[in-house]
Amino acid sequence: MSIINMSHAEITTFFLVGIPGLEYAHIWISIPICSMYLAAFLGNCTILSIIKTEPSLHELMYYFLSMLALSDLGLSSSSLPTVLRIFLFNAPEIFANACFAQEFFIHGFTALESSVLLIMSFDHFLAIHNPLRYSSILTAVKVVQIGIVLCFKSFLLVLPFPFTLRKLKYCNKSQLSHSYCLHQDVMKLACSDNRIDVIYGFFGALCVMVDFMLIVVSYILILKTVLGIASQKKQLKALNTCVSHTCAVIIFYLPIINLVIVHRFARHVSPLFNVLMANVL
Repeated sequence: MSIINMSHAEITTFFLVGIPGLEYAHIWISIPICSMYLAAFLGNCTILSIIKTEPSLHELMYYFLSMLALSDLGLSSSSLPTVLRIFLFNAPEIFANACFAQEFFIHGFTALESSVLLIMSFDHFLAIHNPLRYSSILTAVKVVQIGIVLCFKSFLLVLPFPFTLRKLKYCNKSQLSHSYCLHQDVMKLACSDNRIDVIYGFFGALCVMVDFMLIVVSYILILKTVLGIASQKKQLKALNTCVSHTCAVIIFYLPIINLVIVHRFARHVSPLFNVLMANVL
């Protein structure tokens, strides 16, 4: 569990948490949690399968949707192992290196999904604002290039996380506040100087928030373009194309914004709230 290092015990194992106060009901709580994960997995796999097999869906909009489904699959798969271990087997322990690896993939896929949502908002704006040049500006080759760039950008952004966390010393606390490892959660347990992690963690969160702000700007421009269309029927048609993407943006960013606020600014928040928001994410 721990190793003795001269004057203090250095933590090499962290403890994740299920739902505080309801440990006796974890096995029952695991049923809806597993159902949600299964629904997300099957839903994303179905989307990918349909887009791949249906020639009429081989269009740019659906390529971006495929990227979103893949990033969501990666995000779900990154957090699922520890969640299942806690709720099904009452095994909250996780080795430090495994924890650092998990938070790398969770934050990497989160950044990737955020970037994909941003590109999709630009895609909607371009299709509505300049439909005649849409297909010439965004080609299939450019979409592939965008996908590769987004992957590299997202995972390079969070690449320092596990290395900076590994350099820290953990000697007093080992209890995390979620069912899986997050950078901002782990660095709080350090008994050594974690200023680099705080600064870079803030920078990473800021990058995701910049994506969100650019999405808001793109929708303001979309709304401005739609209001300039004379036909009400065409206005509704243009807005309808954005409804599903808007819902995806709200569902994705709302828990993230809440978690950022809780970890950065709130000092006395119920552990139950932390866990519930993390599991929604």
